Amino acid sequence: MTKLIGISGALRKGSTNTGLLRALQSLLPAHVTMEIATLHGIPLFDEDVIAATGKPEVVTALADRIRHADGIIIATPEYQFSVPGVLKNANDWLSTCNAPFKWKRTGVVGASAGAMAGTARAQYHLRQNLQALQAIVMPRPEIMIVHNERKFDSDGNLTDTETRERLQTWLDAFLEWVEKKP
Repeated sequence: MTKLIGISGALRKGSTNTGLLRALQSLLPAHVTMEIATLHGIPLFDEDVIAATGKPEVVTALADRIRHADGIIIATPEYQFSVPGVLKNANDWLSTCNAPFKWKRTGVVGASAGAMAGTARAQYHLRQNLQALQAIVMPRPEIMIVHNERKFDSDGNLTDTETRERLQTWLDAFLEWVEKKP
């Protein structure tokens, strides 16, 4: 059994990036499971908090879930040409938790509105951040979905057949990379 964790870099209930993770979850073969994690409840990173009360339980629990996964998929929107603050904040906290990402096979995907970059800039910034966390990030294929307003419904559910087929191709490559460790 292969165990994945999907982490959404968005907090919004109708997030298309959380929807991407749900779509990937629906495409998994029978021998693979994926838990979807959100970043709700993670406080702003503050070393004084660590000194006074230790790391928040929500952070250590996420670190443990990452540590016990065979692979990680992060779905990130793009905010102001970069990674959302909640995702960067979570990674700052996770960097204090004895390297949960160390040598973990990690995939990065994303969806955005409009026709511009499809989260490309956020994904490249996230890849740099994951390098510092010692994750091994899959180089290709990449999933940078544009026009999410046409491909997802108002609840963030993927409705576009072509995008679902692209996700299946990406997922097949990711699972081969995680399971065979080429």
